[in-house]
Amino acid sequence: MDFELNEEQRAFRDAAKAFAEDVFAPNAAEWDAGSIFPADELRQAAALGFAGIYCREAHGGSDLKRQDATVIFEELSAGCTSTSAYISIHNMASWMIDRFGNDEQRARLLPKLMTMEHFASYCLTEPGSGSDAAALKTTARQDGDHYVLNGSKAFISGGSTSDVYVTMVRTGDESPKGISCIAIEKDAPGLSFGKREHKMGWNSQPTAAVIFEDCRVPVANRIGEEGDGFKIAMMGLDGGRINIASCSIGAARKCLELARDYMQERKQFGQRLADFQALQFKLADMATELEAARLMVWRAAASLDAGHRDSTMHASMAKRFATDVGFKVCNDALQLHGGYGYIKEYPIERHLRDVRVHQILEGTNEIMRLIISRKLLDS
Repeated sequence: MDFELNEEQRAFRDAAKAFAEDVFAPNAAEWDAGSIFPADELRQAAALGFAGIYCREAHGGSDLKRQDATVIFEELSAGCTSTSAYISIHNMASWMIDRFGNDEQRARLLPKLMTMEHFASYCLTEPGSGSDAAALKTTARQDGDHYVLNGSKAFISGGSTSDVYVTMVRTGDESPKGISCIAIEKDAPGLSFGKREHKMGWNSQPTAAVIFEDCRVPVANRIGEEGDGFKIAMMGLDGGRINIASCSIGAARKCLELARDYMQERKQFGQRLADFQALQFKLADMATELEAARLMVWRAAASLDAGHRDSTMHASMAKRFATDVGFKVCNDALQLHGGYGYIKEYPIERHLRDVRVHQILEGTNEIMRLIISRKLLDS
């Protein structure tokens, strides 16, 4: 087992780091304060290959591995956690089309998604089914060569802004096997959006309800076969959980670096903060827990790349641990800054607000514990 990045991985790590420092970091506070969706900057990221990291090359993807994606998302998130998390969601939705779509769907939808000329959203959560995703109620009834959709999705990143909505709907019975996946384009008749949610963090990406009222979508837009939707959704989430864990690590690493630098400059009681053993130990614990989280994420990514039978459990473990650790490290870094950490002049409070939701989305950390415990008890 090699814990060193290879030459190619170092190259795209360096590219992601430079892009995050030059483009994301200088603008992140403005995007957060103004709730600005940075479309132009996202397209610049796409030009580096970050819109289809593990999509195949045929339609413009980078065809990298999940382990490569963890390196990229950590670096991007150190610049702007919110925007990087949206890129993760776009990648997940695009991958579903690349992995499960047919040749016509890939040729029609992917090229513009790979350049981010078009943006993608993933629609699973509903007002009445969050953690219990299999209980979704949005229906799709076939009418000739179209499906007619009725229902709504909640808390959708990119809602009202994205061009393609990869959506889980019920085409059959009430079981998970009654769920199908459909790619819905923004101009579909009967598609509308709720108000833009006002959130604690993740303000550089819009969040809104996606509403279907007799929404007509061609049967040709179904991804996979009828009944494949829940399987597609869960496979997508395995990768999404690893990505969002990497975003937490990137934000936390940045906060750790800021705290380290602040401790070497700030003086209290005639000494630098870095000279107090209690604070030295605090910094050591933050770095240790962050490194443990990174190694767990790399293990989960390698497991997914290899098709390991326990890859879902490994992704759940990594997501649970890394997002909890990420929030804790950001919070500890804020504490080390004292009152300065609480004001918007310093980026730590923004990273803290952005990573908090990582413990909720892609399956709450309580659901991660449920997945892990079921796997252990069933083995």
